[in-house]
Amino acid sequence: MKKQRGFTLIELMIVVVIVAVLVSIALPSYQAQARASNRAAAQGDLQNCALAMQRHFTEKGTFIGADGNNAPITSRATPTIFPAQSPVDSANKLYNIFITEANGSTFTLEAVPISGTMQASDGLLRLSSSGARGWDRDNSGDVDSAAENCWRKHC
Repeated sequence: MKKQRGFTLIELMIVVVIVAVLVSIALPSYQAQARASNRAAAQGDLQNCALAMQRHFTEKGTFIGADGNNAPITSRATPTIFPAQSPVDSANKLYNIFITEANGSTFTLEAVPISGTMQASDGLLRLSSSGARGWDRDNSGDVDSAAENCWRKHC
C-alpha cells in the first residue's frame, strides 16, 4: 500500500484557529494605529486651516468673512478659505472642518469625525487662535475636561 500525504482535517482546523487568534489580536491594534494616523492628519489640516485664517486676517484685518459671509461666526460654519474636509490630500474624507467662532480678533476651528467612517467614535478636535488645543477623547460632543485640553493621548 502506498502511504498518502497531506493534511488531515484536524491539522487544517488547528491552523485556522491559530490564524483567527492572531488576527483577533492584531486587528484592534492596527485599527487603533490607523485612527491615530488619521487623527494626526486632521490635526495637521486644522493647523493649516489656522494658517489660512491668519492669512485672511493679514489681508482683511479681521477673521470675519472666512466662511464667505460678512458677519461674526457663532456656530459651525464651513470655511471658504480652506478645504472643508480632511484629510485634504485624500479622496477618503474622515473629518469635516468647521469654523465654530470667528470675530475681529479670535477664532476657533473644529474637525468633526464624519459618521460612518472609522473615525466616527474618535471625538472632535479643536484649535483656537490662541493655540489652545482640545480632543474630545470620550466622544461626548465637546472638549469638557482638563484631560481633553491637548491633542496627545495622555496629557
